[in-house]
Amino acid sequence: MDLEQLHLTDSVGAALAALGWAGDEPRVREAVPTAARGHNLAVVAPPGAAYGGPALAGLVSRLTAGSTGTALVLCPEPELEDWCGLVAGLLSGTGLRLEAARGTGRATRRLRASDADVVVTTPEIMAALAARGALKGEMLGAIVIAGPDRWAGTDGLVPVMQDVPHDSQRIILASAPEQAADLVERYARRALLLGGESIHQVPGAVRTVGVAWDRRAPALGALLEILDPRSAVIWTADRAAHAAIAAALPVGDDTIHLVTGDAPRVDVVVAFDLPDSPRLAQLLQAGEVVLLVPPGTERYVERIATTRRPLRIPGLLEAAADAAISRRATIARAIEAAGPERALFTLAPLFERYDATAVAAALYDLWVDAGAAAPPAGPAVAGATVDLPAATANATARMFVGVGKSDGATANDLVAVLTREVRVAREKIGRIEIREAYSLVELPAPDVERIASALNGATIRRKRVVARVDRGRARPASRAGGRAR
Repeated sequence: MDLEQLHLTDSVGAALAALGWAGDEPRVREAVPTAARGHNLAVVAPPGAAYGGPALAGLVSRLTAGSTGTALVLCPEPELEDWCGLVAGLLSGTGLRLEAARGTGRATRRLRASDADVVVTTPEIMAALAARGALKGEMLGAIVIAGPDRWAGTDGLVPVMQDVPHDSQRIILASAPEQAADLVERYARRALLLGGESIHQVPGAVRTVGVAWDRRAPALGALLEILDPRSAVIWTADRAAHAAIAAALPVGDDTIHLVTGDAPRVDVVVAFDLPDSPRLAQLLQAGEVVLLVPPGTERYVERIATTRRPLRIPGLLEAAADAAISRRATIARAIEAAGPERALFTLAPLFERYDATAVAAALYDLWVDAGAAAPPAGPAVAGATVDLPAATANATARMFVGVGKSDGATANDLVAVLTREVRVAREKIGRIEIREAYSLVELPAPDVERIASALNGATIRRKRVVARVDRGRARPASRAGGRAR
């Protein structure tokens, strides 16, 4: 079946074909026309933007036909550039205007001027835009929820989704079947659910390499140097990263090939994108399989691979160590270059209340955070830093809670158990960080021991949790009620 028969415009069909998708693939044959007709859709697929092409191609074709309202694509922050690149490629030649919202300044201006047809951003930036009044649910003609299993939680959708028009299109792209079903129930009733059967464990052993999303291509050269295979295949779900991959591979080595479909028989198959279960089964038949595993995808890999053997690439840990050495040198130069009187005058009261190493650790975090883009003015958003003088007014400490993303826990779960069972006032709960296997909650330092003791043994998401004070650091207070990723 040709892509033109699936309700795609010529330019969008050409863009999808350039990514390597064909009309006779089940994922394309079912997702494209459903999205192109404006129906709600939920697709269960491996993590990453590579699997979003068919559904987004259908959505973009519908937008070119004159569908009203802005389309919003929400994705995890580490994958933002991949999703922006995917959407930009599909929009090429359509005349539709893209806003890749990496912050709030430009996006606020363009949204208020109705100067963007498609906005690609993260849940955190969406919340900030909504707080500024630049993004309102009633202006959305379509919303794409991509990779919700790698968000800190989906509760931030509620303020926006409650105002989205009833007839607006909702597309969900998740790697966890149960979460896709839950989001369909909450936000996309009567959505067509595709791909749930493609996620199951496959017999066989795989090697795994932990690597950041944006470091996958550069890591390939070092990985192949370690393995030194006589023949190898780099498998990808689509062709979006082929140019970057080719640039990272050894020059003139004709034993390494790039493929997007079935892999031929070789010594080693490196899966640049994470495969679904049927594809993993085929790759295992082709040769020894190595999966590149970005942060947040570990749970998915556990779902599809029965035996996993980690493999570390030399250079990744060393690069982190070099960065730490560089920062220590910067601090040493600052100590030697100027007298410390001004800093000591400010910090002396803190040294009387806290251990000097805890104060230094808090200052280091503020310093590192300040190296990122400045947070927008206005209401506090997740992950925002605060000015040091205001932060040191009321000290907070962090509580470790033994439940995290892998358990399905959200910030709202922690707030609920703290307020209802431990009787903590909501305004005393500060920044909440949901990690893969645990969570960290900022609380008033004088109360944190009592709260941890009361919470220890409580049940969250059907798991009895361990709670204790995080002794690693004491922090200046963040804005009350802040929620973090």
